[in-house]
Amino acid sequence: MAKVLFPLPDRDFDVTEVAVPWKLLVEAGHEVVFATETGATPACDPLLITGVVFGLLGARDEPIAFYRELEQAPAFVSPLAWSAVPNACDVGAFDALFLAGGHAQGMKQYLGSELVHALTHEFFAAKKPIAAICHGALVAARAGVLAGRRTTCLPKYMERSAYLATFWRRGRYYRTYPAYVEDEVRAALTSPEHFERGPRELSKRGTRDDDSHAFVVEDGLYMSARWPGDAYLIGKKLVALLATRESRQNISAS
Repeated sequence: MAKVLFPLPDRDFDVTEVAVPWKLLVEAGHEVVFATETGATPACDPLLITGVVFGLLGARDEPIAFYRELEQAPAFVSPLAWSAVPNACDVGAFDALFLAGGHAQGMKQYLGSELVHALTHEFFAAKKPIAAICHGALVAARAGVLAGRRTTCLPKYMERSAYLATFWRRGRYYRTYPAYVEDEVRAALTSPEHFERGPRELSKRGTRDDDSHAFVVEDGLYMSARWPGDAYLIGKKLVALLATRESRQNISAS
């Protein structure tokens, strides 16, 4: 059984990008440990439950059901504090790191945290599996660990399309920062060819049983995905990677 760390902001993370990987990991028998800035119970972006405009553009029914389960999980209700991880627990106590996304303003607490950046750097240095989805790739970019790596993130066309479709009602809800996520992530790479945008998509999503519309980039122990539509696939790939590493460790120990 692996122990996977999910650092989160106090509020506004993406429902699907947290609840789906959490569900797949715990179903596979792994332990998920959550951490927020001070150890406060986190909360998702509420518009992804009720709908961004006219009840649309929110999370799908199954991820919402997973999130309702998650809200009752002791590890979620009583998370660690970010500062407790490298000091009291050490990254050596964890087997993997999951960097979730979200675009509402509360995400800035997490995306801009020097503690979370340092923590991410330690996981990369320790050569442990790291998964980043959507805005979560910004954490890796700001931690300075993407040089020489291949990655994806929230594509500019997705971010721009969502903003243009909703600004009349939600203002800059879909623009967390002045720079697009893709532009900032690209700037952290060694070469433009290391960025992979993936197939163009605005509505169709991967599901538990169908990955045909999902996209994940794998580069060694680092994997990345674009948006909530890739949450099932990146969760499955992290589960598979952890199983492979556990199998190798068992062989080495025998």
